[in-house]
Formats: sequence, structure tokens, C-alpha cells
Amino acid sequence: MQIRRLDRANLTPAYGIEGERLQPWDVLNAPFEGAWCLVRAGGESTPHSHHEYEIFIAMRGSAALVVDDVEYEFVAGDIVHLPPGCTHKVVNPSTEDFEYYGIWWDSDMSEGFLTRHQEKEATP
Repeated sequence: MQIRRLDRANLTPAYGIEGERLQPWDVLNAPFEGAWCLVRAGGESTPHSHHEYEIFIAMRGSAALVVDDVEYEFVAGDIVHLPPGCTHKVVNPSTEDFEYYGIWWDSDMSEGFLTRHQEKEATP
């Protein structure tokens, strides 16, 4: 068992917001990737789309999630599934920071996980 602590003092910019990626983490073999994401008060992420499947889990605060030009309320406790190819961004019009966790995966990540898992099981 290993606990990895969130390092709020050293978040990395990406997609117009700040975050901490799940990988690299030597002890973790997973069929997905993820990141803790912080959208500062009054900020928003860069609109983008990609081929991966994605889930956002709202952790703290409230924001708007804009998917293919349609705006949805997104508040702590909500979970949203974003299908591949949709254009999306998170907008935080409030005076408080908004935090969520993003998880994404595709078939290559799943295949890599299975290969690493099988290699580990085959090693005495």
C-alpha cells in the first residue's frame, strides 16, 4: 500500500488550468491515466477534444462544463462522462477555486495494462 499526497504548491499548468498528473507513479499499473485539476476563481480550461474516453469527478466548488457548446452545471459530487471527440471546457465564474479529478483511457492504455500485468505475473 502506498499513499501519494497532492502537492498543491507544485501544480503544473495544462489546458489553461493547473493540475497534478497521476502518472508517473512507479507502483501503479493502471489501464487509465488521471489528474487532479484546479480551475482558479474566474478561470477556465482551454476548449479541446481527444480520442480518449474521459470521466470528470467534481470534488470542490461549482463550475460550468461546456460540452459541444452546451453549458451544464457541474458541482461537487457530480460525475460526468465525456465521450471521445466532444469539445469540452470547464468554466469557473465563481469567486472560489473549483477542483475536480479527471480520468481518461483508451484501448492502447488497456492493452498496455494487460501486457504489463501478464509480464509481472510471469516473473517469478
